[in-house]
Amino acid sequence: MRNFVAERIQNLPPSGIRKFFDIAATMDDVISLGIGEPDFVTPSPFLEAGIRSLREGETHYTSNSGILELRQVLSNHLHRLYGVRYDPDDEILISVGVSEALYLALSGILDPGDEVIVPEPCFVSYMPEVTLAGGKPVPIPTYFADHFQVTGASIEAAITEKTKAILIGYPNNPTGAVMTREKLLEVATIAEAHDLVVISDEIYDQLVYGVEHICFAGLPGMRERTITLGGFSKDYAMTGWRIGYAAAPGELLAAMRKIHQYTIMSAPTMAQIAATTALEEGDPFVKEMVAEYDRRRRLIVEGMNRLGLETFEPYGAFYAFPSIEASGLDDTTFAEKLLQEERVAVVPGSAFGASGTGFVRCSYATSYKKIEEALERIERFMRRHG
Repeated sequence: MRNFVAERIQNLPPSGIRKFFDIAATMDDVISLGIGEPDFVTPSPFLEAGIRSLREGETHYTSNSGILELRQVLSNHLHRLYGVRYDPDDEILISVGVSEALYLALSGILDPGDEVIVPEPCFVSYMPEVTLAGGKPVPIPTYFADHFQVTGASIEAAITEKTKAILIGYPNNPTGAVMTREKLLEVATIAEAHDLVVISDEIYDQLVYGVEHICFAGLPGMRERTITLGGFSKDYAMTGWRIGYAAAPGELLAAMRKIHQYTIMSAPTMAQIAATTALEEGDPFVKEMVAEYDRRRRLIVEGMNRLGLETFEPYGAFYAFPSIEASGLDDTTFAEKLLQEERVAVVPGSAFGASGTGFVRCSYATSYKKIEEALERIERFMRRHG
């Protein structure tokens, strides 16, 4: 019998994150610094809104684009935070998480062989999703010395006649890096000069510490060539609700909606209703969570640096990205040994691209007490291996 699996799927590597989660799941007393998920329960007002919608029988499909009220509230939210206005009728689409929104964006713009520039380290799905959409991912490295911010020069050097888009994700997973306005303007200048689409994944937009998040579409001249991706999983602790969005000029969004119609129909109704409440009532809860993440951030960064695991200060998301050079181990071996010997789960930096090699991702979306204990275990580990 012939092999029925598509060649592009056969050649697609499995996620470098799942391996360590699967191993950790079989072990006792594991402290996980691996999972990128808030440890907070969805705040009560959002939760109750979703439950109430079910009890009131709101269990049917919505518009393909999502509930109009949610799109209207989201339009106002983006304008209030970033000064960018999108028409809720034809420039906003509610998706099943940002993962679906990314799939729609790439599938909507790419023809076979089109190239997409992807700065790395980056979220594990970026480059595979480009491939699945028929494109060719072109990774470019970012560096510790530059605070993991992509530079205009590195993007310029990667552009060819087949380049169609730039895919960026800041605040960044896995590094916690945040782009300055100056660096984003470098990207904007190049996108305009070469007539490129920019897909900007801004899922961690409100999780920033002492700095300002810049919405890429809000930069001069960028709204008409940008697809902004966002959602509720991280800012509002709603990972399991699977609710995200895309905001883009009408022509681009129409292409994405067409794919969404045929593959999904509409995002979960009760999740859309809960998300509407999150936008209307969520600010105090977001501020409370950000303050606690900041407390944990300072603990883990200071702790890692004290142990000789050099860590630049992350200003966004909820990840630290320490170098493990002092251990004398490569990042995969470090993660495996740390899990087996001390029951602490981290993710090798190489899972996020070649320029992540030599680092590990540590999520501080877990309790302060657990981070303290994890640091004590890592200290024991470094006494043996450092």
